[in-house]
Order: sequence, then C-alpha cells, then structure tokens
Amino acid sequence: MENPFRPTAGATPPDLIGRGGVLDEFAYGLRIGSGAPGLLTIFTGARGIGKTVMLGAAEDLALNNGWAVVSETATGGFVGRIGESMRLLTNDLGDGPTGRRVTALSVAGFSVTTQLAPEEQVDWRARGAALLRLLAQRGTGLVITVDEIHAADRAELSRLAADVQHFIREGLPIGLIFAGLPAAVSDLLNEGVATFLRRADRIDLHAASITEVERSFSETFAEARIPLSANLAREAAEATGGYSFLIQLVGYHLWQESERASDDLDAEAVARAVAAARRRNERVVIEAALSTTSGRDRDFLQAMAEDRRASSTTDIGARTGMRPNAVGNYRARLMDAGLIEPAGHGLVDFAIPGLREYLTSHPIAR
Repeated sequence: MENPFRPTAGATPPDLIGRGGVLDEFAYGLRIGSGAPGLLTIFTGARGIGKTVMLGAAEDLALNNGWAVVSETATGGFVGRIGESMRLLTNDLGDGPTGRRVTALSVAGFSVTTQLAPEEQVDWRARGAALLRLLAQRGTGLVITVDEIHAADRAELSRLAADVQHFIREGLPIGLIFAGLPAAVSDLLNEGVATFLRRADRIDLHAASITEVERSFSETFAEARIPLSANLAREAAEATGGYSFLIQLVGYHLWQESERASDDLDAEAVARAVAAARRRNERVVIEAALSTTSGRDRDFLQAMAEDRRASSTTDIGARTGMRPNAVGNYRARLMDAGLIEPAGHGLVDFAIPGLREYLTSHPIAR
C-alpha cells in the first residue's frame, strides 16, 4: 500500500477528519437545485486548517452528482477566467442531445489573466445563462468554487456576486462556494462589496479533536498492517494540534518511518516524524506567511511569543512601545493576514500552529 498521506496544498487526504456533516447542506442543495441555501457557502479558517481541501471535497461531490464544476483562485482576472471556462463548457454541451446528463465535467487551471473588456461584461452574464439552461435541460447545474477570496479584487467579486444572484433569481441551477481567511472575509462582506454574499452559509473550520486524529491514524496504519501502538498514535495526534496540514505532514513522515523500519514503529520513529513535519510546516506555512510582514508586524508577533497563551494587547503595547491606536492597527493587519486571531476581550492568539514556537526559536531583536 502506498503512502496515503498528501501534505500538499489542496490535496485530498485519506480521511476528512472532523468534517463529518459539513457538506450535508451542500449535498442536499445539489439534489433540489437553484436557490438551495447550501449552494451558496463560504469556508473560512486559519492557514493549514483545510479550506482548500473542503473546496476539493465539494467539487468531487458536485461532479459525482452530475454537476459541472469551474474551479478558480481569486487572483487578478478570475472572473474573466470563469467566463472562459463557461464558454468551453457551453461548446462541449451545445451539440449534445437534450437528454444527456453530465457525468463529470470540470474546468480548472486556465492561464487567462486579463480583465473582462466592458463590451464583454454583458456577454459574460448571457454566456453563463446559456450554459445554465443547457445544464438545466440535462437535470444538472454548475458549481463555481473560488479559493483565497480574501485576496479578491472587490470590483471582480461584486461582478461575480451580482451575476450569480441574477442566475438564482431566474431559477437557474448555480452553486457558488468560496474559501478565505476569517478576518479578511468578514471585512470584505461588511464593506458591502457583495451584500448578497452575506446570506451565504458561512462555515468556520476549526481544528479537529485530538481523539479524532488519533482514531484516524490508528485506523489508517492498521489497514496497512503497520503496527502503531495506541500511545504512539496519541503522541503523533497531539503533535498535529488537529490542523489538517499538520495531520497530513505527521502521517506522511510517520509512514516513511514505517517503510524504513525493520520492526514496529517506536517512540524514536514518531519523534523523527514529528520533527520532520514541524520543519516542513515552518518552511511551507510559517515562513511563507511571515514573508510579507513588516518589521513592526514582527515586533508585535515577537511580543506575543513571550506569552505561553493568549496575549493582552495592553502587554503587547508595553513590550513594543506602541501607542494603543498603533496596537489596534497592527492587530487588524495581522488578523487580515491570518497570522493572529481574537481570543477574548483585549486578547489575541496565534492562528497558525507552531508560530509561537518558531518565533521563540527564531527571535528578532527589538
């Protein structure tokens, strides 16, 4: 049996730990069609919590139910790319018999980066309506997924939301699923850029319970007849903090250890797997997230790292010499970046697992 763990952004894991029932409303929406609440959903959560994985699971569910899927990331020109995908889907379906059902039709990965020209904007809506009518004739519909919505151009997002709302009013079979960082998504929706999206079913993804992770590790390794004691499965699970990406990393490296071992997995093998997982999490998640921070951002974060748990913004101000308004500004910046999260009145905590430990072992002088 090959290593089933896939610690790559968006890759489907062997087990969607702690996500039971999350897609039930979406699945029901696929059954009843246009206007179902579950067909308008926003996934939010910290980096590494599994937002992109949930988008992929929703796409698979849609395809398995005969719906077409257009998958995009909210970089510049994403609405134009969605329009181009719809054009290709329309071409593919246009000459087919009316009774033909879609069984698996997905379009993703277009390299088109230009914005829609003004004269093409009306055509975008007409093109979408034409595709949706073709799909409706076949008893199916279209699901559009957009990742990293927190980075979306507001004008493009408004355009997409307005057209999807128009399709729903016409009773056309459309689903729209987004994913993004919590604070930035909240600000985006509160700005009134896309008021219609406030009615979306917002699902805040949280860390899985350690017990669920332990169960998954035990069952996955047992299925492959790789001995892993209950104590070691628990130790490996605790090292993940319940975060999706770390679960995949720890499982991946633990599986590698089993391939090298001449005997059962022992405590040293688990320790090596956990250490390797943490190093990769630092490179792939933590250092990437810190790469866009300023010196004063890092001062704020370094001051937080002095606490074992949630930090008081008053203490952060005292440690950094920032005035209260500056503390508030940097707090907002770092929340939008997905690095910290509110932890109670006047308190903040790290949103990325391992970030406190990383800053403790890689301190910067203030």
